[in-house]
Amino acid sequence: MEREKFASRLGFLLISAGCAIGLGNVYRFPIITGAYGGALFVLFYIAFLVLLGLPVMTAELAVGRGSQRSIASSFDVLERKGQKWHWMKYMGIAGNYLLMMCYTTIAGWMLVYFCKFLTGSISGVTDVGELGAVFGATISNTPLIMASTWTTIVLCFLVCALGLQKGVEKITKVMMLLLFVLLLGLAVYSLTLGGAAEGLRFYLVPSVDSVKHSGLGEVISAAMGQSFFTLSLGIGSIAIFGSYIGRERRLVGEALTIIGLDTLVALMSGLIIFPAFFTYNPGATITAADGGAGFLFMTLSSIFNNMGGVGRIVGTLFFLFMIFAAYSTVIAVFENIMSFWLEKTRLRRWQISLINIVLLCVLALPTVFSEGIWNHVRLFGKTFMDLEDYTVSNLLLPVGSLLYVLFCTSRYGWGWKNYLTEVNTGDRGLKMPRWIRPYMSYVLPLIILAVLVLSVL
Repeated sequence: MEREKFASRLGFLLISAGCAIGLGNVYRFPIITGAYGGALFVLFYIAFLVLLGLPVMTAELAVGRGSQRSIASSFDVLERKGQKWHWMKYMGIAGNYLLMMCYTTIAGWMLVYFCKFLTGSISGVTDVGELGAVFGATISNTPLIMASTWTTIVLCFLVCALGLQKGVEKITKVMMLLLFVLLLGLAVYSLTLGGAAEGLRFYLVPSVDSVKHSGLGEVISAAMGQSFFTLSLGIGSIAIFGSYIGRERRLVGEALTIIGLDTLVALMSGLIIFPAFFTYNPGATITAADGGAGFLFMTLSSIFNNMGGVGRIVGTLFFLFMIFAAYSTVIAVFENIMSFWLEKTRLRRWQISLINIVLLCVLALPTVFSEGIWNHVRLFGKTFMDLEDYTVSNLLLPVGSLLYVLFCTSRYGWGWKNYLTEVNTGDRGLKMPRWIRPYMSYVLPLIILAVLVLSVL
């Protein structure tokens, strides 16, 4: 069967960027930026995106395009006889399922809050403490969260069932373009608020006091960690899209564009959040500890509800924006799962979708229950949701990224010559220079090992 291809380069870029753009970009990144020195943190962050994210992404894209396969068989195609790189498929697909067990539940929370603002059922609650109680009652409402999670799983797998061009590409392109329109519209509105100047000063002007308080080492460590984990590298969810693109363009330029779109969304999110925060919370401060669900569902909801009548509209649009950010990632990872099954079975897309809808609806239950009826259950001191997130973010992503880099640079893997040929194939875009080989072969693996150790500790 002939392998599907993207109908356009725009489709490839938006879908690949959609995989990288997630909920952490939208509310976690701006807060960390503000807490760790504003523009100074951003400079470190962008530097690490280029030093870490770019080479790992080119490695994953090259393996995908070179093999014309998903993680199910890409290493089987490229490795030499007797090598065992194909074992990585099991870690990769496990990472995809683990990520979706957690992520679909959080995406379901976004769907619930979108409905709350759309219907106005939450509009009268302005106190952060009361909104905290509403949030706690919402995520502990097991039937409600089960329904929103299952809705997310069904909708996103149905998109994948339609095919690469007619489903994944067509719908994700619309969703991502609407995401950028909403992002721009909400940012423009926030910049008209009374506290916009103070918010922008906090967000974009480097804070020496913040650096003194946290320490330069912690600022650098935070920037390195955020840059590494923001792109969802290491579990084959980017490689699959490399397998769908042609050889007209070199992969360095494509990777830079994806990273640029991911960073644009992260930076623009701060233009929404901080002007609104300082308008309705004058004199307040934000720390890195605020970068969780509480800030999103309580603090921001309080801001929207204090805006008066327009707040309901802004809140509705914001959570619609959040749904697009979440669903773009879910659809991209589901497509990787879909491709895995297509290569390993003789089933059709709609059959694989039905099987995986049932499978993930069951697998997501521990995460759904972890904030409700199983809230008291702990494994290694963590809830099911926290444990799944920790396993993917702190273990599977860095280990997978390390293996991709070693496979592409080591003579015991695919090898530097094959990687360089594939990444530079095409007549447009930037070339990967030959002189970067020592960095990618020796320095980059050591940095990824350091990130792995630090993230575990």
